[in-house]
Amino acid sequence: MNLEDYQLEIFQIYKNALIYIGVNFSREDVQEALESCHEGMEDAFKATIAYWKHKKENVEYPTAFLIQALSEKWKPYEWQPEWLLDQRFKTACQKWWDDCEFYWGSEWRNSLVADVVENPRGADYILFMNGRTLRLSTAESWGWQKVLDYAQGE
Repeated sequence: MNLEDYQLEIFQIYKNALIYIGVNFSREDVQEALESCHEGMEDAFKATIAYWKHKKENVEYPTAFLIQALSEKWKPYEWQPEWLLDQRFKTACQKWWDDCEFYWGSEWRNSLVADVVENPRGADYILFMNGRTLRLSTAESWGWQKVLDYAQGE
């Protein structure tokens, strides 16, 4: 998908919510609709999420809905920004960061973890303060104690 910087910035804000509700961004028709949408993209994203909320979180064809919202420049109906705070819309990186605070405590997490990075190619990783990195998938398979030992190592 080849988006302009401003489009990519908007896309990143709404991507996880749209994926959760069932939009398939790997489809060629979705990518074409996104790439050709030079104005109204954010409104179309909001309209899709708002429709999903108003349909009691049940939209039969969310991908088709988004394509039509993009092409026809739909506006959202009764948009509420707090919808984006829904815990189900978090990335794997955001979930790991939050879980890390639960298992290690915020003081340990903040002193050991520099960042949890979402890579557009799917290779999410943890960057530790000691300069080490670890793929998120590896951290999940290792468990919290082994990752803590790794983060404390030199």
